[in-house]
Amino acid sequence: MKKFIFISLVILPFLFFGQTYLVGHKQVTYTDPARNNRSIQTEIYYPANTAGDNVAIANGQFPVLIFGHGFVMGWDAYQWLWDSIVPMGYIMAFPRTEGSITPSHSNFGLDLRFLNEKFKTENTTASSFFYQHIANTSAIMGHSMGGGSSFLAAENYTNFTTLINFAAATTNPSSITAASSVTVPLLMFIGENDGVAPPATHQIPMYDSCASSCKTRITIKGGGHCYFGNYNFNCSFGESTTSPQPTITREEQQSRVLYLLKPYLNYMLKGNASDGALFMSRLTNNSNITYQRTCNTNFNDTELMKTLVYPNPTSDEINILIPNNKEIIELTLTDITGRIILNKKINHEHTTIKFPENIHNGMYFLNLRNLTGDINFKIVKK
Repeated sequence: MKKFIFISLVILPFLFFGQTYLVGHKQVTYTDPARNNRSIQTEIYYPANTAGDNVAIANGQFPVLIFGHGFVMGWDAYQWLWDSIVPMGYIMAFPRTEGSITPSHSNFGLDLRFLNEKFKTENTTASSFFYQHIANTSAIMGHSMGGGSSFLAAENYTNFTTLINFAAATTNPSSITAASSVTVPLLMFIGENDGVAPPATHQIPMYDSCASSCKTRITIKGGGHCYFGNYNFNCSFGESTTSPQPTITREEQQSRVLYLLKPYLNYMLKGNASDGALFMSRLTNNSNITYQRTCNTNFNDTELMKTLVYPNPTSDEINILIPNNKEIIELTLTDITGRIILNKKINHEHTTIKFPENIHNGMYFLNLRNLTGDINFKIVKK
């Protein structure tokens, strides 16, 4: 029985994409009643019109990124990330728990999961600072120990959009075992010269174990373990005793990450199809990385996120990008009543179709079908 894959690409409000924000900050200590009122001190960075502590949050709803720090590393080692990502219209939250030399990985993973749930309730709590400012989409992220713990957070848990980690280190309980029960899309960054958590025994087994139907593993050539963060004495001293050593600078490594991470976030969390196309282009035409990608669809040899439809919303035409496509695909465009607006066959990587004249603005459905299955996109004409 063939699968049916439905992709909804309804675009969120316009300001979600183009506006650049300043960075606001506040510290909040949350309490988890399910774990004996465990306190979770959290540093939160959010889009604002004025930079600073406890300033007003900007208008709009923003995806939340929950980020777990590395072993004996503070949240402030990731300023490079929040300075780059928050201005794009994202909220980043960093739990400060489990910073000792004897951390509980399981509790740290549960902290990440708890914060993801907490922010969703903050959106509907009238007394919350974040009331009506939290988008439906979110990511759980982490570096090193936090990367391994992100797999623990995601084990048998799907109430978030994507899992993203950097130089993920194995944990106790095993993040490799946990990965076998992780099904959300995964984006994994690896430092080629990571001597702290060598890819062969840490990230690659997690990636191979991961049950996600769409997972991507990116290796930064010459990259190290600690360069996924700002300078931190504990991490840097530990890395200095390992081999191999990174052969690129911290700035180069972080720049290469952001080059791919920014469009990935905009596609996965904001539904921006053109950023999805940009991510795939940068992934597949990039001499600074190697990558492995496994995404299952019903299209023969076609990966789910490589099938892109943009712009969306659109005024009069849409572009369909199916990289490396050589087979015949039937294209059908229908309105919300099921009436066929357009039907044709295509066999190209890139096809542009125009809406017929006198078609009203509204919601339409695009179906792409081959011999083994089909994919559907929701299109908004404005």
